[in-house]
Amino acid sequence: MAGPLPVGEPAPDDGLLPGSAAEGAADRAFGVYVHVPFCRVRCGYCDFNTYTAEELRGVRRTDYAGQAIEEIEASARVLEVSGVPSRETATVFFGGGTPTMLPADDLVAMLDAVRRTHGLAPGAEITTEANPDSVDAAYLAKLREGGFTRVSFGMQSAVPHVLATLERTHDPANVPRVVRWAREARLDVSLDLIYGTPGESLGDWERSLETVIAEAPDHVSAYALIVEEGTKLARQIRRGEVGTVSDDLQADMYELAEERLSAAGYSWYEVSNWADDAAHRSRHNLGYWRGDDWWGVGPGAHSHVGGVRWWNVKHPAAYAQRIASGVSPAAGREVLDAGARETERVLLRSRIAEGIPVATLTVDGRREVAGLIADGLVDAKAALAGELVLTVRGRLLADAVVRRITDA
Repeated sequence: MAGPLPVGEPAPDDGLLPGSAAEGAADRAFGVYVHVPFCRVRCGYCDFNTYTAEELRGVRRTDYAGQAIEEIEASARVLEVSGVPSRETATVFFGGGTPTMLPADDLVAMLDAVRRTHGLAPGAEITTEANPDSVDAAYLAKLREGGFTRVSFGMQSAVPHVLATLERTHDPANVPRVVRWAREARLDVSLDLIYGTPGESLGDWERSLETVIAEAPDHVSAYALIVEEGTKLARQIRRGEVGTVSDDLQADMYELAEERLSAAGYSWYEVSNWADDAAHRSRHNLGYWRGDDWWGVGPGAHSHVGGVRWWNVKHPAAYAQRIASGVSPAAGREVLDAGARETERVLLRSRIAEGIPVATLTVDGRREVAGLIADGLVDAKAALAGELVLTVRGRLLADAVVRRITDA
């Protein structure tokens, strides 16, 4: 299970937001994230808020869709009473866990609740994550019929010994099959990879990239493995049962991903994400990086509206109890002041290819731009055009770039 929730102020039982949340809302997109906290087994590296059957303490998966729908319906009331202007939902993302452990009808029912309460914008992007072993052709067709537009398969690697270290149980041979089924259902396809697993060589990573490119997905995500405290993998490394991967090797892996994906026609639009064209960029994830608004549904889900962040109670049993009692499932929240919101804006926007308008930086931050160009961290041509955009080297050192333009 995931680590502790953030430290913040108590969230009110009615879930109402301060007046500041409404300021400028009409200019921000609105999305919904639905967290489905169930997994068949727990992968050794996983730090997400997920639960196997043995960890549910009497909670039934069959009840979950109804509980989430109650929160979705409550979200519309909370936003209205809080004075936040109504906006149609631009994106919906089902993550987890493994959302596709639930019947397709349950996912469609939750999506229908968003459609009924908030409305869906024309051309809304509707995504679910899926384990390659958790769906079949009929399941994917039912999702498409219900309004889903994208599926993101957690492939992670094409190499059996890497999957074994990660304790991923899916058969890599299933990936081409599920991609074909998704195509037949007219769903856009993303394949998600992890690099930097202990024991993974650069050749192993190259094999995974080649396998992905051969499937010609619309979108590719590639995330560096972060070993989180409290996970089984962290304990194995501490006991010396598995090794670690050097920062230099992870950097080589990232550069290889950029090289191979670019050559195959994919363009980066966020540090860990590439798409074959602008239409296939994940609009939901871009909403996070752009500082838009979203409501997170489910145990441990995080939300953000107008500089107000809050997070739900973690365990499905606690979540179910609060929903049944008619009180907000939020466990805590924070209201960001102007300084924190500006720092966060720079931190998030620096990660995307759209970049940051140089004119919006502080005077001291603008003075750093020339040095960042000289150090090969930002694109010189883009900077001269008024946008601060990271180079490949800059993406690897993104946190250092942010420190220089915010702490200058």
